[in-house]
Amino acid sequence: MDLKYTRKNVYKQADGKELEKIYQFAEGYKSFLDSSKTERDAAITAKKLAEQNGFKPFSFSEKLKAGDKRYFINRHKNVFLISVGKEDIAKDGVRIMVAHVDSPRLDLKPNPMYEDSGLCYFKTHYYGGIKKYQWTAMPLALHGVVMLRGGERREICVGEDDGDPIFCITDILPHLGAEQSAKPLAKAIDGESLNAVIGALPSVDEEEEKECVKSAILKLLNKKYGFTEVDLQCSELCFVPAGKARDVGFDGALISSYGHDDKVCAYPEMKAIFDYDSPHTVVAVFADKEEVGSDGTTGMQSKVISDVIETIANSFGANPIEVRYNSKCISADVTAGYDPAFASAFEKRNTTFINCGAAVSKYTGARGKSSTNDADAEYMGWLRDIFEDNGVIWQTGELGAVDIGGGGTVAKFIANLGIDTVDVGVPVLSMHAPYELISKADVYSLYKACLAFIK
Repeated sequence: MDLKYTRKNVYKQADGKELEKIYQFAEGYKSFLDSSKTERDAAITAKKLAEQNGFKPFSFSEKLKAGDKRYFINRHKNVFLISVGKEDIAKDGVRIMVAHVDSPRLDLKPNPMYEDSGLCYFKTHYYGGIKKYQWTAMPLALHGVVMLRGGERREICVGEDDGDPIFCITDILPHLGAEQSAKPLAKAIDGESLNAVIGALPSVDEEEEKECVKSAILKLLNKKYGFTEVDLQCSELCFVPAGKARDVGFDGALISSYGHDDKVCAYPEMKAIFDYDSPHTVVAVFADKEEVGSDGTTGMQSKVISDVIETIANSFGANPIEVRYNSKCISADVTAGYDPAFASAFEKRNTTFINCGAAVSKYTGARGKSSTNDADAEYMGWLRDIFEDNGVIWQTGELGAVDIGGGGTVAKFIANLGIDTVDVGVPVLSMHAPYELISKADVYSLYKACLAFIK
């Protein structure tokens, strides 16, 4: 018996076969990332994969039975995958895995289009916690939907294919940027200046002297998609970084991509429910709105998860309250991996490290554990046992040093329902940047943790 705690490096523990599995798993994950830039994209991808794995649409009026596999898409942005097991649901409860599929981005304002000095722009309103300067002078893609009169929907995705144009937010050249450079980093770029260039070719119509570039762009959009400027008021469009997930380093041990937070947790939980026919009833959730507080119809503060559990319970004549209180949840969300370039932000003994496995955070919150879910010792002990019994390499850590800052997840909203919950995720470098870094070993370790949880 080891009396001292020693953090393990997954790559050092892996033999040739395990290393091959890690790298193969990463390829599937990268494909998921590339097709799931936004929560709407992720819902489309999840539905397609669910159907390929034998899942059928869920109905709240349906009476479920053991062996049923269902999916429910809540308003195009929030996904539930349901696998009904053979265990007595009243005593066993539900094994719940939750991750969110929204990520920081730049949403278009309701009236976004304008022209200035021969350039046409879309105005944006940033979504989630970002460093604004990171979003300038880089290629952006436009994703989302526009609703036309009568309920017609137009899907928009421009900037991802090699032949597509991209979009860009300009920055001032260093030769003229002395005033900007003198400002604090947080104020060098303000939110109202995050406006993306979308065109510069004026209309040839001689009658149009004002906003002739804007007029030309509107004609192009109307011809291709059939919408007018007023239709943008009934749209959900956003800019995200253009491009695909890429391996990092000569050894390809890391992955750089937009949206690791939190699709790096969504993919392992989805693969686990697809790959293993659990005796327990399992619900995997892809949540929306986590980055802005989990409010709204598709966030984890909505009643939908309770409604799903109640529907499952009623199918077997069980008391929904009893089912909830006997359920267990892992709130799969990322945490800040130790970055030696910014060592002062961490307390090294209580942080998570890249390559050292699934990251368990007993509590999140800020400063004095404000706004946290703090898992109890009994649940931590139960989870530790199933991880170690199933060969899962895992580590514990906090989100930075005390009083440096902090952050939250959806864990507290599930715990508020009386369900034992703890955060289990993946360490991330450059979190909330347009391109984040994770370890292939860690995402594979989380997959093994999800499998152990539902066994």
